[in-house]
Amino acid sequence: MSVEVPATVLADPAWLREDLKGAARLYGRASDRVLGTIRWYSASSVLVGPSLESFARTGMALDPALEAVTFTMHPDGRYLDARADRVLHGDLTAFGTALGDALDRIVEAIAHVSGATTRSLWAIAADSIGTRLLWAGRTDLAAPLAAAVGRRMPRPRYVHIGPHEVVRRSSCCLIYEATGGEKCASCPRQTPADREQRIRALLG
Repeated sequence: MSVEVPATVLADPAWLREDLKGAARLYGRASDRVLGTIRWYSASSVLVGPSLESFARTGMALDPALEAVTFTMHPDGRYLDARADRVLHGDLTAFGTALGDALDRIVEAIAHVSGATTRSLWAIAADSIGTRLLWAGRTDLAAPLAAAVGRRMPRPRYVHIGPHEVVRRSSCCLIYEATGGEKCASCPRQTPADREQRIRALLG
């Protein structure tokens, strides 16, 4: 049975430390840096979903503030979905500022607890935003939204591989370090040629 958890837990050092223990059971024993990175890679895409999807669809974002967002989680700790319970009034600049404030709180907390660098965690946030915008068919929002977020977040990037537009990732989830498996097809920690070949094989 799923459970609901407030998104504020992602800025709570005590909760994050316990979450790292659960991550070791989910993915395998690894350093806190690796496990913290994996967990943020999972959480970030779910976290930004409600606000990005609403903004892409209507031009008005659901509030990305941590106090407004609730996660639905599997009992084993996997992030399943998220919802936001209030609307953020304002334009893209206001949305970017609010999103940046929420992400900044989490990035600083996870970096402190896990030892992952803030640069790597911001890169993960950028890739999650880029992926959500791609799913929503609004990759045109990537550059202006990144500028509005500011902070240290890189701009989401895209590339065409055959007929497909895909996110050109700047982050690595590091899950292969915990599981002993191979890197993801889109992982940036491989040559561009290998990455393109693997993505082509995956997408057809």
